[in-house]
Amino acid sequence: MTILDERRRSLLTEAAADLDTAPIDPAELIDLYHRHVLTEDLATRHPDDMRGGVLSHLALARTRQPGEILVAGFTPSVETHGWATGNTVLQVVTDDGAFIVDSVTAELDRQGHEVKFLIHPQLDVERDGEGTLVGLGGGRAESWLHVEVTRIVGQDALDGLVARLREVLTEVATAVADWEPMLARAAEISASLAAGPESVPVEERRQLQGLLDWLVDDHFVFLGYRRYRYSDDDGILEQVPGSGLGLMRGGSGTSRRALRGTVGEKAAERQLLIITKANSRSTVHRSAYLDYIGIKTVDADGVVDGEHRFIGLFTSNAYHGSVRAIPFLAGKVDEVLAASGFAPDSHSGKRLLSVLETYPRDELFQGDVDYLTDVATRIVSSRYQRQTQLFARPDVYGRFTSCLVLLPRDRYNTDVRLRIQEILMTSFHGTGVEYTTRVDDSATAMVHYVIRREANGAPPAADLDDLQDWLRRAVQTWDSGWQAAMVAEFGEIEAARLVARWGGGLDDAYKAMHQPRVAAVDVRHLDELVDGVRASLHQEMSAHPGERRLRLYCDRALRLTEVLPLLLDFGLAVTDERTHRVVARDGAVRHILDFGVSARDESWWAPGDDEESGFLAAFLAVWERRAESDRFNQLIGSVRLTWRQVVVLRMVAAYLRQTMHYSTGYLESALVENPEIARQLVDVFEARFLPGDLEDRDAREQAAADAVLASVADVPSLDHDRMIRAFLAVIRAGERTNFYRPEAGGAVALKLDPQRVPHLPAPRPLIETWVYSTRLEGVHLRFGKVARGGLRWSDRRDDFRTEVLGLVKAQMVKNAVIVPTGAKGGFYPKGLPDPQRDRAAWLAHGRDAYREFVGALLSVADNRVRGRAVGPDGVVRHDGDDTYLVVAADKGTAAFSDLANEVSAEHGFWLGDAFASGGSAGYDHKGMGITARGAWASVTRHFLELGIDPQATEITVVGVGDMSGDVFGNGMLLSEHIRLVAAFDHRHIFVDPTPDAAASFAERARMFALPYSSWADYDAALISAGGGVFPRSAKAIAVTPEMRAALGLGDAEHLTPTELIKAILKAPVDLFWNGGIGTYVKASTEQHGDVGDRANDAVRVDGAELRCRVVGEGGNLGASQLGRIEAAQRGIGINTDAIDNSGGVDSSDYEVNIKILLGSLVADGRMTGRQRDELLRSMTDEVAASVLRTNYEQNVLLSNARHLGGAMLGSHERLMAWLEQHRGLDRALEALPSTAEMDRRAKDGRGLTSPEFSVLVAYAKMALKDALLASSVPDDPWLEAELAAYFPAPLRGFAEALRNHPLRREIVANRVANSVVNRGGITFAHRALEESGAGLAEVAKAFVIAREVFDLSGFVAAVELLDGKAPTALQCRLYVEFRRLLDRTVRYLLARRPQTAGIGAEIDNYRDDVRRLSGTISGLYDEAGRARFDRRAEDFAAAGPELSSRVAGLLDGVAFLGVVDLAHRTGDDPGLVARGYLHLADVIGLDGLLDMLARLSSEGRWDAVAKSALRQDVYRLALALTADALALSEDDDAAERVRLWAARHTSALAGLRATFGDLQGESAGLGQMWVLVRDLGLLTGSPE
Repeated sequence: MTILDERRRSLLTEAAADLDTAPIDPAELIDLYHRHVLTEDLATRHPDDMRGGVLSHLALARTRQPGEILVAGFTPSVETHGWATGNTVLQVVTDDGAFIVDSVTAELDRQGHEVKFLIHPQLDVERDGEGTLVGLGGGRAESWLHVEVTRIVGQDALDGLVARLREVLTEVATAVADWEPMLARAAEISASLAAGPESVPVEERRQLQGLLDWLVDDHFVFLGYRRYRYSDDDGILEQVPGSGLGLMRGGSGTSRRALRGTVGEKAAERQLLIITKANSRSTVHRSAYLDYIGIKTVDADGVVDGEHRFIGLFTSNAYHGSVRAIPFLAGKVDEVLAASGFAPDSHSGKRLLSVLETYPRDELFQGDVDYLTDVATRIVSSRYQRQTQLFARPDVYGRFTSCLVLLPRDRYNTDVRLRIQEILMTSFHGTGVEYTTRVDDSATAMVHYVIRREANGAPPAADLDDLQDWLRRAVQTWDSGWQAAMVAEFGEIEAARLVARWGGGLDDAYKAMHQPRVAAVDVRHLDELVDGVRASLHQEMSAHPGERRLRLYCDRALRLTEVLPLLLDFGLAVTDERTHRVVARDGAVRHILDFGVSARDESWWAPGDDEESGFLAAFLAVWERRAESDRFNQLIGSVRLTWRQVVVLRMVAAYLRQTMHYSTGYLESALVENPEIARQLVDVFEARFLPGDLEDRDAREQAAADAVLASVADVPSLDHDRMIRAFLAVIRAGERTNFYRPEAGGAVALKLDPQRVPHLPAPRPLIETWVYSTRLEGVHLRFGKVARGGLRWSDRRDDFRTEVLGLVKAQMVKNAVIVPTGAKGGFYPKGLPDPQRDRAAWLAHGRDAYREFVGALLSVADNRVRGRAVGPDGVVRHDGDDTYLVVAADKGTAAFSDLANEVSAEHGFWLGDAFASGGSAGYDHKGMGITARGAWASVTRHFLELGIDPQATEITVVGVGDMSGDVFGNGMLLSEHIRLVAAFDHRHIFVDPTPDAAASFAERARMFALPYSSWADYDAALISAGGGVFPRSAKAIAVTPEMRAALGLGDAEHLTPTELIKAILKAPVDLFWNGGIGTYVKASTEQHGDVGDRANDAVRVDGAELRCRVVGEGGNLGASQLGRIEAAQRGIGINTDAIDNSGGVDSSDYEVNIKILLGSLVADGRMTGRQRDELLRSMTDEVAASVLRTNYEQNVLLSNARHLGGAMLGSHERLMAWLEQHRGLDRALEALPSTAEMDRRAKDGRGLTSPEFSVLVAYAKMALKDALLASSVPDDPWLEAELAAYFPAPLRGFAEALRNHPLRREIVANRVANSVVNRGGITFAHRALEESGAGLAEVAKAFVIAREVFDLSGFVAAVELLDGKAPTALQCRLYVEFRRLLDRTVRYLLARRPQTAGIGAEIDNYRDDVRRLSGTISGLYDEAGRARFDRRAEDFAAAGPELSSRVAGLLDGVAFLGVVDLAHRTGDDPGLVARGYLHLADVIGLDGLLDMLARLSSEGRWDAVAKSALRQDVYRLALALTADALALSEDDDAAERVRLWAARHTSALAGLRATFGDLQGESAGLGQMWVLVRDLGLLTGSPE
């Protein structure tokens, strides 16, 4: 027994339990009752329902007489019957027989009752004489029928149904009872035909006989029979009493009636056989119209005298067998074939037979040969025509019309069938219809309709040709209409391809919603779609004004949330949405999203003048991210701007969001609510920038701007007024844009003059380039045409310009040592992926944004071609040539240099890979260690000032970074005496409380050599006791005693990582080395928010909390400027990051300038690209040496400034005031002290700090460079030596290329400016400017002459040899002494007006004589002078005998230029003149006089000017007196000539000495000094 069997047995057993069915065994009854029910169906029945159905059926069947039909109907309920199924139950008990189930279910279907469940047990029952059921088996077979239908509401309806079923079953019983008699009657008629009548041809009788025999042979269900008599005389047809059988038994129908008209004619025809359809449906077997078969009888004369009439239904065998096997039909077929003229074995003959085989069988029986021949031959002939055909045959009795419709199979569907049916019903006045269909694998579908009508009604007057045309139009199915539309749209060949590909993918839902012509447009878009989205827009005929249908075609399913916000931004209302999925034959999947959209009026959709106009172009631009979605898009409809024109406004608005306090939404409102002004702003932009020879461009721009201003006057909102004026200002400040370049469509660049934008904050750069696209926004700020700085990847969406502006200030300070001034750029990529989920995608998106940003900057830059500037195509320039555009790496773009150079190459930019330094063919900063080495120069100088040599003495260090980093890793390997106590990066905290210097150095070197490393790679065995490496993700870190001692911690037992980092920053160590990213030190007066580095707010400390002795800022922005100053004021050695880490900037600038030079050589064919790269690499060490030299000199400069302390405070104040007035210095912005603060410091004896000096250094150099570039000084031929000296030795031989270097003047100016400030001091040039009235360029020129004449480089080299050997204070004193020499010498040179000689001539005029005199000065003194010389030398004895001797005579050498000039005028030997001068100086007490002058206050500008003028007067008078003295005699000894002169001026000299003596005890002022100088002047040319 199977599992199913077991399940069945269990169900039946449960149902039979406790069931009272006496006298029948319940188990037996239950089993027999359900034996034909599937187990699966039984499983759905509740046992109670099974029991209830059996018991109710048993109750109905308890008593029944033979032949009695019992029918009951009820809706069981648990309350009433104890069981329920939710359905109405119908139960039947009757004699078993044929057609019971078919007839009952047919009637139920006819009345619209759905059968839910049916059981038909056929039981052998035993009944007693009363008809009472006494048992099962051995008796008569009965049919018990249990049917459940959907619930019937109302008892009357249920009773009516029960009564009707009883009638049907009665008819079934009647038909079944007479079945055999009817068969016998048919057989008898067949047999009688063999004998006659003679009047009927034998062949006809034979065919009729064969048909009757075939019908009897199970091809016809006989349901009724009757014999009729017919009188040809009066046309009376009457029933033969008692002849009826089956459904025609008894007196049914009209017993006698007269036949008239067509019916009468047909009745009188001699044709014996009538086959047609009756006008009533069968209630037995199946619900179909009864088939009527009549066999007429004739008398001896062949006159019709009666009829044998059978009604019934052809069996399925009759419909499915071959027509050639059916008597009567076989003959018809032969006749049709013969009439067609087709040979039986021909293709057409076979096709005709095939048509007849599939022809509706009823039509073959009923139609005559002529009709069938016509229809069949026409079907054969039109086989290859895709036309709908109609064949109509009216019933001879007028009761129906038989319509055969043939149509292309692919056009057939239910909708088409119903449309045809409706047309036929209308045309033939139908009252009812039946249909059959035949749809097989042939190209044609066949539908046979029988249109019923009233038999006595007027016949229809249908024109079959018109009707056929009507049907053809009706069956022009959606598909056929679409195919026609496709042909019209694409032509036959292309349409065939598209239909084949897409036809199967358009579903019924799509077809129901869209017209075929619309579908043709859809298919074009679907087929042309590769990826992304295509769109179409159309207006339906029924649409209201302003309404349109927007259709989107995409290769993926679109979400409503993706599209709806875009449409709302356009100001459109969305009324409905439809979606369709279309699958092509090749499997390609496409989606259509169809929107109903509505604008406020019809004018919104007005067409534009070009393909970029209008909504559709704008929508696609937004979708494809060529434009952004915002309310600016409403201007496309309101004032019909193109989407590109809207980009102009959006671009400016994005800039205003960065520079004003208004939000994007507010900026949008200003223009959307004033659309005509928006249009006018675009007019201004186009007038200013649209390429072409526009006449009166300036006038047109002004007129457009005036129109804006006139309109603004009527704007009621003050905020809107301000915003619109700002829009106008930015557009008119624009110098050039790439908006109209041929490749426009990417990022838009607007280069503008910030000075013309009133609302911009200070400082305002010289040049600003704003870049905007859907993928990024960016800005590039340049404070000069030759400017350089990094491009950073910003994370500050709303204020990255503020961030960049703050950074460019530091860049200007840093760039003070290099050729270009400061520049900085920043970009913010939009729509970045989440780096936590997909960092690779995030980085790729950022790289793409960087590429686009760089490309946009280059698109508005001028190129250099053959030494000439060439402007970019399609760009209107309102500024001068601007060819220098150089960028560098910055935060987030460290690895992007090659990418930038790749973009440069794509643009054919003249700088090539010099555009972005540090690429694969550039200088590797990490490999050179240049940034760290430069910062180490600062650290070293600070320690030397503390008396510590970090290269020889161990120093404790804490730091930010790890050994894989450039600055930290390289820095921590610059001394073997570093004891790294602690460090941290973003991953770990490293603590080594008592490190071994040698072992830890070796371990750091090992880690640095690894491709990648972190502090976790540090050998734990080498970490001293109490230390370790801790992840920053740790919740807490245990504090060891060793850590507490090393880091100066409190009593806490545990610290969080944040707390430990703060402790490291505040550790009591020698050096804090910042080699990481972030700002870790601020001032106590600052808030964390002021710093702009939220990531490190938790760990940042105040400058006042630092306990280190020195800070080295290898990384950028390690401390805020105020934080540095606060630390420096507490004695910590600290500069700025701009000073400390300028090595990277400097080496990059060298790389750029060298590449420019080498690029010209490659272009001229003088070397190959490979040779260039090899030469570039070979000069790495020399470039590094030059860079480090600059770092060293700047630190010496700062060291000297710190040494002088407050002595120069007045000069510093005047310099800052001058810079404020002439160079735009903002003291507050640069954290420089105000005038009031300077006064306080003066009273306290405190000077500026090193961080403050660092800023002043930069401004002093920048001012000097600008002045030089504005002058002719850089063009002086002698300075070609400066140009050559800038470049490494291997390049100095390319003299012509050097002279043609595009940045020749800038390089020279930079070197001269650095030399002046580094060696002359921060205020040197400004003081000379103040005191002499000369320009800065003249000061610099004089400095170069003095520098070369007095061999500054030799002196400096000697002083530098003292590094680490002598105190830095001594070195500073030596430098200051030489500065005094330069100060006074330069003023002498500036006093010689006019100055027309070149630098070289001046040097040649003085150098040899001055150097000879300086070298022999000790022998030129008299005894008093020599004593004074020796005292000075003794004061500098620690510098060594040679250097101390040189410095002892420096100030006396100030007069040597005058001495040489005097010697040249007199023709005397310079040595003689010098000896005479020195002796006369002692005679007149010049040294004391100069000392008194030096003690004069020079805090105020005019005091300083007066003091300088007096000093120059003293030197001038001394030289004049020397000339007088030397002119008195010809003695070879100048001393004798001076003695002679003194003897002649005894009285005057006595008076001078007396006055001098009187003043020495007083605090002499300018007045007294003027008197002295006047008295001295009285000695000239006036012997006593």
